[in-house]
Amino acid sequence: MSQQLNPAIMSGLEILQAMAEGIFPHPSICDTMPMQCVDVSEGQVHFSVQADDRHLNPMGGVHGGFAATVLDSVTGCATHTTLVAGESYGTIDLNVKMVRPIPKNTVLHAKGKVLNVSKTVAISEGDIRDAEGKLYAHCTATCVITRQIK
Repeated sequence: MSQQLNPAIMSGLEILQAMAEGIFPHPSICDTMPMQCVDVSEGQVHFSVQADDRHLNPMGGVHGGFAATVLDSVTGCATHTTLVAGESYGTIDLNVKMVRPIPKNTVLHAKGKVLNVSKTVAISEGDIRDAEGKLYAHCTATCVITRQIK
């Protein structure tokens, strides 16, 4: 890493790379929703995810909120990789399409990719797939960007 390990002066990409490398701790949501960063580059992230008994709805299936949270995370993190030190983002729109039920106790792959970044918003997409590439859920997201005042 080119910067000192100080999040206040690191880009979003550098912060996420430090998390992926275990230098910085993962956010606590990764304990609630088992997510592990597999790969991160500018505008893209890949997480390994796995629903378990903590994520079930009253009918015994994996709650749709699991997929929505994972997709919000990968699209938000993809956006974060495009930001310079001191900039932040927040999701303002998340449009999730559930294609099939998320299986319990199965490792899945969640990927997020930035489609466009402007001065004030970033648009990204994400999906959750199994090892064979079968689609479980897809989303588009819009994040508002808080830029540094110059």
